[in-house]
Amino acid sequence: MSTKYVLAILGSPHSDGPVGTMLNHAASEAKKAGYEVIKINLYEKNIAFCQGCRVCLKTETCVQKDDIQEMVSLFRKCQVVILGAPVYWANVPAPVKNLFDRLLGTVMEETATFPKPRMRGKKYMLLTACQTPAPFSWIFGQSRGAIRNMEEFFKIAGMRSMGKIVCADTRRRNEIPDYIFRKIGRCWKKEQL
Repeated sequence: MSTKYVLAILGSPHSDGPVGTMLNHAASEAKKAGYEVIKINLYEKNIAFCQGCRVCLKTETCVQKDDIQEMVSLFRKCQVVILGAPVYWANVPAPVKNLFDRLLGTVMEETATFPKPRMRGKKYMLLTACQTPAPFSWIFGQSRGAIRNMEEFFKIAGMRSMGKIVCADTRRRNEIPDYIFRKIGRCWKKEQL
């Protein structure tokens, strides 16, 4: 039996914050499910801004030589990508958006109509946290905006969702509620069925 890999990406500057805690739990559940987990902290990577040259659409990798080549290799190697990113202005932090920009040609092929996905058969899980209390975090688009932006990238890549977990009201919480951990666990249990 070949090894199954999960790429766990932390898109938060706080590795021990709410998103980091959720990501660690998801990685632990992935290990229980038989995956080997590779963890990446985007804030520790050297990934320059996209230059908009679009050469990657033909070559399937960016022409700039930095840590994006490692990310391309890991995206291709892994069967599941878990992305944890906090809500910044109803969106994702800049390093996460930058990663999406730089992976353009890796995850999609340009056609005359709609982009053709290059990551079919792979799965993703999204984790986010925001300070706005629920249900207002969703109603006013805070967590919904971040989830929508992350999900758009993975859908265009042709990947299938395992789950989207939001932890709201983090300003008033000292710990992640148990129900969030249970939701993460259920995502992995569904995959085992």
